[in-house]
Amino acid sequence: MTTIYDKAERFAALHREGCFVIANAWDAGSARILAGQGFSAIATTSAGLAFMLGRRDGRASVSQAEALANAGDIAGSTDCPTSADLEDGYGASPEDCAATVRLAANAGLCGCTIEDTTADPAAPIHVFDTAVARIRAAARAARSVTHPFILTARAENFLHGRPDLDDTIRRLVAFAEAGADCLYAPALPDMDAIRAVVAAVSPKPVNVLSGPRDGLVPLSTLAAAGVRRISVGGALARAAYGQVMAAGHLLRDGDLPGALYGVASHAAVETAIVAGE
Repeated sequence: MTTIYDKAERFAALHREGCFVIANAWDAGSARILAGQGFSAIATTSAGLAFMLGRRDGRASVSQAEALANAGDIAGSTDCPTSADLEDGYGASPEDCAATVRLAANAGLCGCTIEDTTADPAAPIHVFDTAVARIRAAARAARSVTHPFILTARAENFLHGRPDLDDTIRRLVAFAEAGADCLYAPALPDMDAIRAVVAAVSPKPVNVLSGPRDGLVPLSTLAAAGVRRISVGGALARAAYGQVMAAGHLLRDGDLPGALYGVASHAAVETAIVAGE
């Protein structure tokens, strides 16, 4: 039987060398399909969970309890180590972030991400000192649990209308110094920005969301730039829901052959899910 400690050790090892894709699942079924396809680790997706619940994406739409319950279901569904997207840590204070990390570890997770967002559209990013204090508290909590726990600290400037690479790097460096194990700045504009982030926080690993915003590149290009981990956020969930949208339009208009052409069989989906057990 694979223990949480075994999973956590494998997850930590993945970050020490090479480059790997962490596949984002939104429920136990999608996690099992991805595990059965050979992915070495699974991440949750806050957007995928919001869509699954029929809500808009955003921390205000999904509670901490709902996010952790979903993450726990995903973590328990496969032998893959799982990291959770826990948005802003579900609270403004450092103590809130620390409590969220401890709850994540207790839910069977091997890591999580904490953002420097505020959930306030008027001022979406925490001021620098507060952001660092939150990650420092989260890192201390991560070191206090009984298994290795990879804390990923996210600098969200580029997702919130603040395309300031210097400030983003300043934050990531400070998060690394505060104890974060992995650094992440979603939506970096180009490969030069990705290389700059990798160089600034080296030797700590960097997670990249899919690739540079100016155009996706092969995994080998990101690996050559020193990226250690690649996630895709809600992209796989959007792909699944996009298929429902496209087929639904055809079905509504009476085109049953078009709507159902190429749909995976019941047996194929069931086999894929069972393969990831």
